[in-house]
Amino acid sequence: MYKFLYFSIFILIFSSCSKKETIPTSFSVGIIADCQYCDCDIKWNRYYRKAPHRLKEAVAELNKHDLAYTIHLGDFIDKNFKSFDSIIPTWNSLKSTSYHVLGNHDFEVADSLKPLIFDKLNLKKRYYSFEKDNWKFIVLDGNDLSVYGALDSLKIKETQVMFNKIERDSLTYAKPYNGGIGKTQFEWIEQEIINAKGKNVALYCHFPLLPIANDNLWNTVELQKLLEKYSNVKVYLNGHNHDGDYVYKNNIHYLTFKAMVNSADSSAYAIGKFYQDSLVIKGYGKEKNSTLNFLK
Repeated sequence: MYKFLYFSIFILIFSSCSKKETIPTSFSVGIIADCQYCDCDIKWNRYYRKAPHRLKEAVAELNKHDLAYTIHLGDFIDKNFKSFDSIIPTWNSLKSTSYHVLGNHDFEVADSLKPLIFDKLNLKKRYYSFEKDNWKFIVLDGNDLSVYGALDSLKIKETQVMFNKIERDSLTYAKPYNGGIGKTQFEWIEQEIINAKGKNVALYCHFPLLPIANDNLWNTVELQKLLEKYSNVKVYLNGHNHDGDYVYKNNIHYLTFKAMVNSADSSAYAIGKFYQDSLVIKGYGKEKNSTLNFLK
């Protein structure tokens, strides 16, 4: 009787230890910014016609790795709705789950076709969230308020109010090619962070928050203040600034990825490995390697 009891306890302890050892401690994701394809001549060091080949190269490499997902950080195309059809088949050949962030150039299509963009990119919502292990990922729509992407009368009115204010204040990022976060989405972001409850939070957006420059989100200061209220917010990842950039401020990492389209003879994309206490970036082509450490 006692031997059986001891044996049972031993099995329970052994099983418990085995389960702990199988809990994942990290996972990897593919990250691409500004593929930005169109059948266009080179302009501003953007090699538009090379983008499909660069994307194929990236997908071939990413498919060699065990990825939780791959995400594109906006500006999948540069302009023209038909541009989507030239690169979506390549994107759909990814073995991993895939996600899209909306960029300003994704709306550079005829007004009548703008409502069709979301289905093309397999987006059920313009902004959304998902979870993986001990991480919550919040995908923002920085075109929520914009002169090109606000598609209903209320959003258009809210856009005008916000843009008029930042233009009146002579803010450097008061540019019509940038965009902002509307009131409804802003409130949703905070609730998503609150609901994370013990999970680390990472945010994806097309527009940078830092450093302050011409290409920032319109309400960049307000969003920074919101994120800084919560210690579980660890990192903000974006595209839009094709040269890339990095700032660490008030315990949050702000990382801008280099644009794939700005590549004459190389590429730019990355694999990010998320740990509990860090994010390790392995860059390909022009993208740099980096390690972002998180405070507890």
